[in-house]
Amino acid sequence: MRVDVNGRTHGEEPRPGQCLRTYLRERGWFGVKKGCDQGDCGACTVHVDGEPVHSCLFPAFRADGRTVTTVEGLASADGELHPVQRRFLDAQGFQCGFCTAGFLMTTAALDEDKLADLPRAFKGNLCRCTGYRAIEDAVRGVTNVEEPAPGESVGRSLPAPAGPQIVTGTARYTFDLDVPGLLHMKLLRSPHAHARILAIDTAAALRVPGVHAVLTHHDAPERHFSTARHEHPEEDPDDTRVLDDTVRYAGQRVAAVVADSEAAAEEGCRRVEVTYEVLPAVLDPEEAMRPGAPVVHDKDAATARISRPRDNVVGEAHGETGDVEAAFAEADAVYEDTFRTQRAQHASLETHGAVAWFDEDDRLTVRTSSQTPFLTRRALCALYDLPLDKVRVVAGRVGGGFGGKQEMIVEDIVALAVLRLRRPVKLEYTRAEQFHGATTRHPFTIGVKTAARRDGTLTALRLRVVANTGAYGNHGPAVMFHSVGESMAVYRAPNKKVDAYSVYTHTVPAGAFRGYGLGQVMFAVESALDELARRLGLDPLEFRARNVIGADEPMVTPGGHEEDLHIASYGLDQCVAVVRRAQAETGAGEPAPDGWLVGEGAALAMIATGPPGGHIADARAALLPDGGYDLAVGTAEFGNGTTTVHRQIAAGELGTVVDRITVRQSDTDVVRHDTGAFASTGTVVAGKATLRAARALADLLLDLAAAQLGVARESCRLGEEAVLHPGGRLPLKEVYAAARAAGVECAADGHFGGTPRSVAFNAQWFKVAVDPGTGEIRILRSVHAADAGKVMNPMQCRGQVEGGIAQALGATLFENVRIDAHGRVDTAAFRRYRLPQYADVPRTEVHFMETADAIGPLGAKSMSESPFNPVAPALANALRDATGVRFTELPLTRDRVWQALDLGAPGPLSGR
Repeated sequence: MRVDVNGRTHGEEPRPGQCLRTYLRERGWFGVKKGCDQGDCGACTVHVDGEPVHSCLFPAFRADGRTVTTVEGLASADGELHPVQRRFLDAQGFQCGFCTAGFLMTTAALDEDKLADLPRAFKGNLCRCTGYRAIEDAVRGVTNVEEPAPGESVGRSLPAPAGPQIVTGTARYTFDLDVPGLLHMKLLRSPHAHARILAIDTAAALRVPGVHAVLTHHDAPERHFSTARHEHPEEDPDDTRVLDDTVRYAGQRVAAVVADSEAAAEEGCRRVEVTYEVLPAVLDPEEAMRPGAPVVHDKDAATARISRPRDNVVGEAHGETGDVEAAFAEADAVYEDTFRTQRAQHASLETHGAVAWFDEDDRLTVRTSSQTPFLTRRALCALYDLPLDKVRVVAGRVGGGFGGKQEMIVEDIVALAVLRLRRPVKLEYTRAEQFHGATTRHPFTIGVKTAARRDGTLTALRLRVVANTGAYGNHGPAVMFHSVGESMAVYRAPNKKVDAYSVYTHTVPAGAFRGYGLGQVMFAVESALDELARRLGLDPLEFRARNVIGADEPMVTPGGHEEDLHIASYGLDQCVAVVRRAQAETGAGEPAPDGWLVGEGAALAMIATGPPGGHIADARAALLPDGGYDLAVGTAEFGNGTTTVHRQIAAGELGTVVDRITVRQSDTDVVRHDTGAFASTGTVVAGKATLRAARALADLLLDLAAAQLGVARESCRLGEEAVLHPGGRLPLKEVYAAARAAGVECAADGHFGGTPRSVAFNAQWFKVAVDPGTGEIRILRSVHAADAGKVMNPMQCRGQVEGGIAQALGATLFENVRIDAHGRVDTAAFRRYRLPQYADVPRTEVHFMETADAIGPLGAKSMSESPFNPVAPALANALRDATGVRFTELPLTRDRVWQALDLGAPGPLSGR
């Protein structure tokens, strides 16, 4: 074997059956990513003799005598970036960046003909973060970044600090490192939805050459915990063990095999013999609540924090304001129906995984793809009785999360193996394991009934919500409670009632997912209000505008108002105005094909800018000896852009440019506590801690400089590299030296506890065309209005909106984790689970409202989750407008739409 890789010759023979991707990664070419295992995502794209190939499908032996170029080899020998790399930097054509190397390698090989047809050119490359617009801008040579200016960073489209590393393939994700003596873990999983393990024979597995250990429930701690990560663990039920003697879904881990290689570990799994007693299973949540249904968790309700274990109800909410039945009886129009949403997968291109070892100080170190490193450390310490100072958790750059990595799914079992073997151990999920061994979005069934007077006044709103949390209750109660919060509070109605249940079934567990339950319920509420308006003969948007809460009105839900939640800025009226303008522009957008049905629809959404109960962030800003700054903040970076925003906030307060600020994050050793990068808190919580730290440091430096100069503090101000004063400038490095000589530390801390909280608003509008002969939906125009408060980085915030819309379109139109009659996932690959591709996602016109929040840092609000929520109802309402059919179940697949149209229904397909 002799292969030239980026000018370096490798002569090692590949293993039998080895693909080129693993061959390259084992030789340190970490820019080649693993995303799908089957040639579906393009993250592993490299050039072989100048031709792009998916290296996960390319046998390594076929590279013999050939030249291979990875993303690390695109730049010239003197470090000059390839033109494609430069364009991706100028456009910021990435977010988490895990897919970027594949897009760069594909783009670099496109000729003029292929550049003219990007939907076809990119059919083999997937991005889960960007919505593809920024990628197209990069290919077309559009520049989106602005130049930095001292003290004027906030509000500018500044680039991500990791951009150069992302486009050169040198950004280090979880497994992009060499660990000497590494062992590999593979998991044996249950084939049954519900069974008791009577015996496990590991003898044959232990005889496999290279196998070091087989871990079963006999080796695991007896204590229960939740995989969900929240600042307050009591929010989630304790219903999970590291390894259990009862399995509750097909795909649950039964044993862990640790070996010298993945192949040996896989063979060990095949040789583990398990004797099961198969038990009755329940797959439907309504059936699960009926008397006599199989019980998923027969535990003590109080100690496990499960609402009604024998009824499979993990959490529930009930409440009423006013008298809804009387309101229905007196109404001029009533609409009632049942809406259903499906399971969806997060599909972050970097799968779940962790590698752990003992460091030179005999501390357990866990490197993991996690949104919550601090909470994961705390959970590991509680699980294994370890002191906090004996565990370090590090999140490198995380390749996408979307809530799926707000869990401890792999770290516990990896830690168990390392504690047992005292050797480094790695577990990296396959794409199939992401589907049947990780978590999904909660499937919901929402019964909605709503009523109004003929003048358009909404009088009653009643919801019955059943959320299928699967076999374990991680996030189940919290998602259920959140789903019926802002979805009901955003509308003014004197009579409201809710009955909501989070229910166990013997299916793959659900968990946190972008929107956290609001998207599911908003689909029902916004669809129902649209239908109610039509029955009253009113414009649906005008009907909403009459009934949304105003800036000074209380947010009322049947469960009661959360005291720390406020409308600290109000842009909903501006959002409605944006949609009205879009409706009035009748000639805008793509033309509809002849014979297609055309319609338009809108939806509104409101979301809290953080979770209830507190979300903690600590930051520390310090002056460095060279006059630059160090910012330590715990929140993780996974394409959410917090690193960029934190530098902008700090630079603005310190009067400098972002390039003079170094950020350290996501490492429990080098930064202080942070609850985690979830619930849209990266800017509004961690950003506020950064603001306070930077502001305190600025005050300290001005005090030190004024004393050093013997002038009034008010005459001094911070500049890019110096303190400026009437007599000239005092370099910051001299301020540092003088302070150090006096024993003063040039550092300051900032803290925010996540309360009080504000709300953000969004509106989505679509114009669509529908082919009555096939059911195909084509989006002719997409307009989104976002009330993000003060927009810290317009380019980056726009990318968050576009990415949220793209992900929501996938969940609206085709994504569906299907469960068969035996409880098994049968969509365990991207080719069976349809993700939005470049050709599927329209360019959305994104409009930011002019507001400034009284709570958020510098007037900012959150905008990573909220764009997701109004997309499905807006599209369903446009589809209703085009076809006259009210669709009540997601996804809106072509066959489902065609079947409904073929029925020839003149009006709503369902509803009373």
